Amino acid sequence: MDKILQSVSDPGGELTITNDGATILKSVAIDNAAARVLVDIAKTQDSEVGDGTTSVTVLTGELLREAEGLIAQRLHPMTVIKGWRMATDAARTALEASAVDHSTDPVAFREDLMNIARTTLSSKLLSWEKDHFATLAVDAVLRLGGSGNLDHIKIVKKAGGALRDSYLEEGFILEKTIGVGCPKRLSAKTLGGPIKILVADTSMDTDKIKIYGARVRVKDLEQVALIEAAEKAKMKAKVQKIVDHGIHCFVNRQLVYNWPEQLFAEAGVMCIEHADFDGIERLGKVTGGEICSTFDHPELVTLGECQTIEEIMIGEDKVIRFSGCHSGEACTIVLRGASRHVLDEAERSLHDALCVLTQTVKHSKVSLGGGCAEMLMAKVVDELAPTVPGKAALAIEAFGRALRKLPAIVADNGGFDSAELVANLRAAHYEGRSDSGLDMVNGTVGNVRELGIFEPLKLKLQVLLSAAEAAEMILRVDEIVKCAPRPRQGQ
Repeated sequence: MDKILQSVSDPGGELTITNDGATILKSVAIDNAAARVLVDIAKTQDSEVGDGTTSVTVLTGELLREAEGLIAQRLHPMTVIKGWRMATDAARTALEASAVDHSTDPVAFREDLMNIARTTLSSKLLSWEKDHFATLAVDAVLRLGGSGNLDHIKIVKKAGGALRDSYLEEGFILEKTIGVGCPKRLSAKTLGGPIKILVADTSMDTDKIKIYGARVRVKDLEQVALIEAAEKAKMKAKVQKIVDHGIHCFVNRQLVYNWPEQLFAEAGVMCIEHADFDGIERLGKVTGGEICSTFDHPELVTLGECQTIEEIMIGEDKVIRFSGCHSGEACTIVLRGASRHVLDEAERSLHDALCVLTQTVKHSKVSLGGGCAEMLMAKVVDELAPTVPGKAALAIEAFGRALRKLPAIVADNGGFDSAELVANLRAAHYEGRSDSGLDMVNGTVGNVRELGIFEPLKLKLQVLLSAAEAAEMILRVDEIVKCAPRPRQGQ
């Protein structure tokens, strides 16, 4: 289920509606020292893989719940940790052995990516349109050609329409408008070559002589006119230096005032002002250009290139589309939705899917989802316990119970009887049906390989190892010591 996050200090302020574990934990004020460790591992999971933030937090919590019972039975924390480490190694080996790799077969690998995207989106706002958004995400990631640079994928949110109206735009979209009087469309065909783009971060206002605290005395208005003429001449020279680069389009991070805009229009150069810093950073990367601030040495400046620049409408807003960019990896996903909150959550969900897919392209092994991998690891851990002498065996059994809690929580979230489903799933694995997992559409145990429920091996490994290490760190603590504040001098 989703959570509404609301500020305590500003009840009428910004609302966030999400079920993303990292977003929730980052937003909640937490005083408990141990709980901060859980927040940190959720953040690490989010930055490393992009998904599985809730899973890693839940697994850590279940391990600590089991540890509490063991310590109540007079087991020493170091004994518990010793058993956990043995269980973690066994679970990791089993997980890696069950993974498959289809990176050599493009068709099968694309199908794996589609299944991973569908699985990632199943628990999020986009679950009802998961096929549509899985296709968008996979197409966008495959365009990156294995680079994994998400800067080349821009997400534009425009309220209006339905989520299904979202689409993938091949090219880069900048949410700005073209200057007055400038050409509204440029094409490589009409120019006889690629469009040259200069991306800049420079002052293009009236370029006043900024001497603070100075006073200029004049005898009459003619002398004021001379000062203004000198300023205009200075700006005209600067614009001429920019035009001399042989460009067709000038994109500036800062404002471009009327006079330089008029000069660009007269020179036939398209002028785009006030492109936000994130926008020009991305634009520089996808067009292959450098962001420059001085224009005295045109031979040292790398210009960006693309095939078409045009102004288009999305909903009721005008945006600028750069097509055929120097970096063919560039694309933009245009999200449509009923409200700003829906769009924000849709962006978070889609970003998780994109992160997971880029990780899968780099580390192509995939494992089975739907509780199958957890049950597979739990089975191996359960088989290990009887072979280990001493109290560590109790810790190994507890580790297996914690792993089995994950499919139980998935079943509860789906509104089904978790006790019966997990018992049936466990029986299926002990019968040798190692592909068995939870079918959350029908509320039964099914073959997840046939159902197409896959997750990246890297995600599962990160969840297992991060949860085990975080739980071990908290278990090692026997007391929280609050340090006294530093005494002030003279007291």
